Amino acid sequence: MIRDITLGQYYQADSVIHRMDPRTKIVGTIAFIVSLFLIKNIIGYAAAAVFLAAVILISKVPFRYMVKGMKAVVFLLLITVVFNMFLTPGEVLVSFWKFRITKEGLRQAVFMALRLSFLIIGSSLMTLTTTPNNLTDGLEKLMKPLKILRVPVHEIAMIMSIALRFIPILLDETDKIMKAQLARGADFESGNLIKKAKSMVPILVPLFISAFRRANDLAMAMEARCYRGGEHRTKMKPLRYRGRDLTAYLTLAAFVAVIVMTRRIILPF
Repeated sequence: MIRDITLGQYYQADSVIHRMDPRTKIVGTIAFIVSLFLIKNIIGYAAAAVFLAAVILISKVPFRYMVKGMKAVVFLLLITVVFNMFLTPGEVLVSFWKFRITKEGLRQAVFMALRLSFLIIGSSLMTLTTTPNNLTDGLEKLMKPLKILRVPVHEIAMIMSIALRFIPILLDETDKIMKAQLARGADFESGNLIKKAKSMVPILVPLFISAFRRANDLAMAMEARCYRGGEHRTKMKPLRYRGRDLTAYLTLAAFVAVIVMTRRIILPF
């Protein structure tokens, strides 16, 4: 399960999406997420599914790799679906004991599951097709106007990049620690919720120690290389928009326009 988390990982491939400017992918991801919250009917979700499937196909990232990343959030999806299905008032479809499934609750549960799934896949697609260095440069460029307000843009972008870079490292470390504890006879499955929480202590303590050690090593390495922040720093590969980025922006604008138009369509369900 730990290895199934794809957020923060980079998938090497030669595709148009990989070669795009990171600013285009960041803006596109934000626009896609916002558009998901504008959808009101199944037609909108169908349009979002077609758009997301087309982007995945162009990116050359295997679909099974995207589905693999969903395994880690299945429990969250199930909780969301159950709560929306049973707690949303409306026209009752099925009733048993003290529980009632309403038409509005079923509709809301399906829409919420689709929204969360598309949101996670879309966000993962950005990190899978963008290296941490490019992601840092893209974030720094997009936040550059905040320098007028004396916001430490470079430092913020660097922190976010390091955090994303550490996700797969810490996940791999967690997997190793769990296997080591299982080999020593640890049990993480049996018992009630409190016992399971206590059984996580042998994992969390060495994981925190390892994380702090890695952070200290990174700080010493940056200091040894005379790192002094973003002031007056130059880029070896400066970001430049290409024709494919303009095409991507136009396609994204067309997608958002389609989503806005689907809001006006009134369906009986």
